[in-house]
Amino acid sequence: QVQLEESGGGLVQAGGSLRLSCGSSGRTFSTYAMGWFRQAPGKEREFVAFISRGGVRTYYADSVKGRFTISRDNAKNTVYLQMDSLKPEDTAVYYCAASQGGTYYYYGSYNYWGQGTQVTVSS
Repeated sequence: QVQLEESGGGLVQAGGSLRLSCGSSGRTFSTYAMGWFRQAPGKEREFVAFISRGGVRTYYADSVKGRFTISRDNAKNTVYLQMDSLKPEDTAVYYCAASQGGTYYYYGSYNYWGQGTQVTVSS
C-alpha cells in the first residue's frame, strides 16, 4: 500500500512559478514510477509528466514541455513538479500517482493516487 500526499499548490499570476511536492509513505517508493496528472473543471483528467523509478527517464505532455520539470528524491520518498511560465490554462487540480508499469500517459496504469492540490493561475 502506498499513500501519496501532494502539497505546494496555490494561486499565482500568469508567468509565475510553483513547485508541487508529493510525499509517499512506506519503504517502496523507489519501486514505483511516478506521474503527475491534472483535471480542470468540466474536463477529463490529463497526463502532465512522468518519471521512471530511478529518475533517468522523463516524459511530458506537449502542453507543458519546456515549462514544467519533474524530478524525484528516492531518499526522501518525494516527487516534485517544478512549474514555470504558468498560464491560466494550467489551472487545475494536480494529482500525483504511482505506477508499477504500463503506458506512462494512461491514468489506468497508475495504482495509487494522492488527493490532489489546487493550482490557480490568474491572468
